[in-house]
Amino acid sequence: MVVPMTETQRKIGFLVCLVTIVLALLDLQIVSAATVPIVRDLDPGHGIDKIPWLVSAYALASAAMLPLYGKLCDVLGARRVFLGAVATFLLGSALCGAARSMDQLIAARALQGLGGGGLMSITMVVIAQLKGPGKSDGPAKGANTGGLVAGGAMAVGPWIGGLLADHADWRWIFYVNLPVGLAVLVTAALALRLPEHPVRRPLDYLGAGLAAAFSSALLLVTDWGGKKYAWTSPALLCLALTAAVTLALFLWRQVRAPEPVLPLSLFRIRELRLGFAVQAILGGAMMCAIYYVLVYLQVARGVASSSAGLYLVPMALGLAAAGMLTGPLTARGWSARTFTVSGTVTTALAFALLATTTGPGTSLWLVRGELLLAGAGFGQLVGQLMLLVQDSAPRHQLGVATTAVRFFQTLGNALGTAVFGSVLARLYAAHGPGGDITALARLTGASRAEGVRAFVDATQAVFWGGAALMALAALLALRLPGPGGAKDPSAPPRESEPVPA
Repeated sequence: MVVPMTETQRKIGFLVCLVTIVLALLDLQIVSAATVPIVRDLDPGHGIDKIPWLVSAYALASAAMLPLYGKLCDVLGARRVFLGAVATFLLGSALCGAARSMDQLIAARALQGLGGGGLMSITMVVIAQLKGPGKSDGPAKGANTGGLVAGGAMAVGPWIGGLLADHADWRWIFYVNLPVGLAVLVTAALALRLPEHPVRRPLDYLGAGLAAAFSSALLLVTDWGGKKYAWTSPALLCLALTAAVTLALFLWRQVRAPEPVLPLSLFRIRELRLGFAVQAILGGAMMCAIYYVLVYLQVARGVASSSAGLYLVPMALGLAAAGMLTGPLTARGWSARTFTVSGTVTTALAFALLATTTGPGTSLWLVRGELLLAGAGFGQLVGQLMLLVQDSAPRHQLGVATTAVRFFQTLGNALGTAVFGSVLARLYAAHGPGGDITALARLTGASRAEGVRAFVDATQAVFWGGAALMALAALLALRLPGPGGAKDPSAPPRESEPVPA
């Protein structure tokens, strides 16, 4: 029997969750700003070729574990899985800081990613279960605050990484996790008292393996396509075929497994299938806003890489402001559907403004304002989508539904980055001098001016693509039921009892 948590323990647990989210997302972004000093220290001769794996190893391992984490939460209880994920993350962080070669660092990053995938997804399950008796706004507050903290960490991660790399040893990027993570581990072990499940059910390890194989193959296709390998190369075609086959096998397994890791019955609930779709689109759009705005600033405007990250601060401020507003309004009865529609429309408008105003001489303050608007749109979505899914999911499937949100966002990140990157490269190759974007840095005089203009035109097309994606997300959001709206008649029955404390 689980002893009910006191109000103080709930507040401590909620704070622990916020710190955990920051740890998870900072480590996903922070390394990108410190790759040069890492390579210079570990392998100045050949390490440059292994830089993509510093990010990919973490992302692949994180995405591969997400489906299994959700099922483990539903079977073993969120507290046990949360503590295991934090411990794995800390072990990986310690090994990253102690690495003496690029290969050791990449392997340690993969181990860190195994824990990091759980940190973000399981933490949202824990937040949902921290609801106190009679506190109807608990989940809303948790989802909104957790979402805006996650978005802020994603936006400022590269900047913090640059600061640590410039003014301290790069190993502190990983070592700084240890005292914070140990404090989280100890505090969570003492304070968290979450519902557990005495009934043990079999885990679908085959389904989890197929999901890991599919997501890994898909992420490799999007990471390598058009960069390391041509899109029509045998290596990319084999990876794409692997992704297709493993996806088909995964779906086949989920229909037949007694305890599937991602029950297809979840997609019979309208709020869930639409929420998953909007979350995937949001993942691609956020990568478009963060990554390609930074590329535009560095390539077209000559902003140093260490300074370009500061332009994400307005986006983080927009996220924070929107999160601070949506929380109280949700508590007053505003629906997740309202904020989902408003957030998608706001973000689509921000992308349209970026597409029509960014040029070789655009005011950088205007770019900051547009990023502020984009952050305000994202801030209405990142927490509300999680709240929408958690409110609509059957209670016994809260874990798999919550981690599915993160899983679809990860896939959206990968696909968005690949598609937008391919569009940018192909448009520049068709209209810009030098053949590809890498040649732009070597151009001078009129050729460089022509190249910058072609690059800006290609970037504007990317932003129009982001606007189109968010317009599609807005149309999907309009299909969500309103407050008290009729549920999908094909949806399975849901338990009415609250989450036990």
